[in-house]
Amino acid sequence: MKTRTRVLTGTALAVALGAGTFGAVSANAAQAEVQAAPAAATAKNEVGEKNFTTSTHLTVDAAARAAQGALEAARKENQKVTVAVVDRNGNTIVTLRGDGAGPQSYESAQRKAFTAVSWNAPTSVLVGRLAQAPNLKDIPGTLFLGGGVPVQAGGAPVAGIGVAGAPSGDLDEKFAKAGVEALEK
Repeated sequence: MKTRTRVLTGTALAVALGAGTFGAVSANAAQAEVQAAPAAATAKNEVGEKNFTTSTHLTVDAAARAAQGALEAARKENQKVTVAVVDRNGNTIVTLRGDGAGPQSYESAQRKAFTAVSWNAPTSVLVGRLAQAPNLKDIPGTLFLGGGVPVQAGGAPVAGIGVAGAPSGDLDEKFAKAGVEALEK
């Protein structure tokens, strides 16, 4: 091999090794910065306890027990219903569609539960409010028919139970109340 070729090959090798070492050093430095960033961000973004509230929610087991209690009350009276339980934010925790319940009952039960927890009142009571404020019925996700009741803890709504499918809102509400009673046992 000629001297010139050896020098060029050696230089190229030295440059490649240097670049690899530099890249490794740069990568390690960048990695150290990334690892340090979350600690700094956490300290920087920490806020005081006064900025938070605590709320009570039903457990999944409690919601299932409430839904099963309402469904069982309906079965005893040979009614085919759907029962929905929603949390304080109106999110569905559990829905049980009873054998033979109509297809419309699924959404109706959820909307009744949502309405009851939103206003912390039985939907049968809220139906009366439509006379003074007919636009209430236009709020998305609501249904102002009997059959929805709130679940309360300390007087505050923590969930809603909605029942749909019985021949009347009074029966639906009776079964929803049986769901609340199942939580008290």
